[in-house]
Amino acid sequence: MSPTEIARSYDQLALHWSEEGFDQNNGVAQHRRAFQFVLNRGAAIDLGCGSSGRLLALMIEAGFEVEGLDVSGEMIRLARLKHPSVVFHHADVRAWEMRRKYDFISAWDSIWHVPLAAQEELLKKLCAGLAAGGVLIFTSGGVDVPGEVTTPCMGKPMYHAALGIPKLLEIMAQAGCVCRHLEYDQHPELHLYLIVQKAIHP
Repeated sequence: MSPTEIARSYDQLALHWSEEGFDQNNGVAQHRRAFQFVLNRGAAIDLGCGSSGRLLALMIEAGFEVEGLDVSGEMIRLARLKHPSVVFHHADVRAWEMRRKYDFISAWDSIWHVPLAAQEELLKKLCAGLAAGGVLIFTSGGVDVPGEVTTPCMGKPMYHAALGIPKLLEIMAQAGCVCRHLEYDQHPELHLYLIVQKAIHP
């Protein structure tokens, strides 16, 4: 699936993340863990911010100056209703130009929708966008080898891809980042999250 097709699926599903049945604590504890490694609570961005605004609210509460980005226009519209003062970017994260360094970047359940062949360059881009000592939290499939799949999600097609843990750790090291935490947080599901930190000294 192309990012345009993924955006179309999310446009049609956007209300789900604001409904009563969705767990608004999803990802919250993991982000609080990531905050513990942050040196400066300056600029932060939620990549694939979605419609609920819960992680944006968490980052604001933690003292960050936040931005949000999503490929889905409907997700952005709903998120802006909850956070009208936040700067939002409606864009494909691969083409979006990072105009500043961030102290905190969240890519929770988002960049695994990026085509597999583009994920390595994207992760390098995100690491390059971190300020010294900055922290990136992101999710991936908890697999050992690269793979991709398109399956139904609430009746809509959805693409997921993962580079595999060995490759992720290799990319982080090459990009000047250190893995501070890696966890299967929904075991036995293969849902993996990583907290990585940009080296303070080159």
